Amino acid sequence: MSQLDQLRQYTTIVADTGDFALIRQYAPTDSTTNPSLIFHASQKPEYRLLVDNAIEYGKQNCGNAVGTCLGLVLDKAFVNFGLEILKIIPGRVSVEVDARLSFETEPTVERARRIIGLFEEAGIGRDRILIKIAATWEGIRACEQLEREGIHCNMTLIFSFAQAVAAAEAGATLISPFVGRILDWHKKARGLPAWPADEVDPGVASVRRIYTYFKQHGHATVVMGASFRNTDEITALAGCDYLTISPALLDQLAQAQGEVTRCLSPECAHQEEAIARVEMTEARFRWMLNEDPMATEKLSEGIRLFARDIVRLEETLRPRI
Repeated sequence: MSQLDQLRQYTTIVADTGDFALIRQYAPTDSTTNPSLIFHASQKPEYRLLVDNAIEYGKQNCGNAVGTCLGLVLDKAFVNFGLEILKIIPGRVSVEVDARLSFETEPTVERARRIIGLFEEAGIGRDRILIKIAATWEGIRACEQLEREGIHCNMTLIFSFAQAVAAAEAGATLISPFVGRILDWHKKARGLPAWPADEVDPGVASVRRIYTYFKQHGHATVVMGASFRNTDEITALAGCDYLTISPALLDQLAQAQGEVTRCLSPECAHQEEAIARVEMTEARFRWMLNEDPMATEKLSEGIRLFARDIVRLEETLRPRI
């Protein structure tokens, strides 16, 4: 049995791609997208019709104001990709709100409502969509409001315990704590070409702590490990609620035959040393993030990178509107 098949016994596998052929190949339960993935997919000829449809939709529904229209066209393009993905997978697709709204609660809420409305126009219910929002304080407050409205959220770019706890307390359906980018930061900080074999990967340790805390304190929020650099990081989190994995690493896992041992479970979490409950106020959140240079830098970087690809996508669309 391949390592991928063994993982499926313990963990829900999610494909981290916007490529439909690869999603069909690996048959995940759910799929995640982000502006970077959609930007690259949208450059392929086979996906041109999805972009063309979004442009026509925008023109018909927002007049000739290019600036106003671009946002709607972007949302419709992301929804079009999501609709095609939902034809392939049995579960949910994650669609991201414009990263440039990461520090604005109400605009994030409005954008999320519009995305959900576009899916509902196409006959897709809220139960099959996760709205991805960067886990800033403002984004977490938007999540809290959206979850009360029955709009389910995937809080992304989570690099710290503070972000995870705040998202769970806000009632987030799912969080995406990143693994590989945490490892990248610590390797660079210590000037290491590779992480020492006798030390726990810091990204893996972060997800394990979050998972344990959630299970110990009864948080229903799903923990979905994300952003992996190698298959060892993935197998070290076997048993995590969900894992979202790139096609390249899915392929490696499908080819590998070594034994995968379950590392995380609710039962084991309760046997671990108790982690004290944290009541996450805004002041505590901001202080804890401030005291974590890795999380502060990586959160900011992640938002910038997603925003950059939204701008790049806008630049390809603008001449056609």
